[in-house]
Amino acid sequence: MILALYCPDIAQNAGTTIRTGACLGVPVHIIEPAGFPVAAAAFRRAGMDYLDAAGFVRHASFDAFDAARRAEGRRLVLFTTTGAAAYTDFAFAPTDALLFGRESAGVPEAVHEAADARVTIPMRPGLRALNVAVSAAMGLGEALRQTGGFPSPAPAR
Repeated sequence: MILALYCPDIAQNAGTTIRTGACLGVPVHIIEPAGFPVAAAAFRRAGMDYLDAAGFVRHASFDAFDAARRAEGRRLVLFTTTGAAAYTDFAFAPTDALLFGRESAGVPEAVHEAADARVTIPMRPGLRALNVAVSAAMGLGEALRQTGGFPSPAPAR
């Protein structure tokens, strides 16, 4: 399983998602262009020391990401406010690529069309969306729960 962020706007959200991926053993893919310099010191600060522990992959474009995930046989599961099914009702697979959109604009129609599935996190009416890092953690948690993919806990001391 992998987490992917489509053209993220906010370095701190990407850093939080990378930290989540590192702690849960799930690689995080950043699809560029991002709204911040991905290689800059500020981004490394947002990812803290977890950036080195994460399986962190950069893609120059959605097309490059899409080609790579197809070559690996990964189903693309897009989390979107316009998803057809609640993410808790969706059957995840261990090889899925979980894609989360840009904070300011989500993803373009071409990305919607490329998705194998579109799911949503149910929310109260009238509210726009959850923070992308929160959404990624919720979606990944459910996908790992369903697939038995959580890492083994450290032995008690």
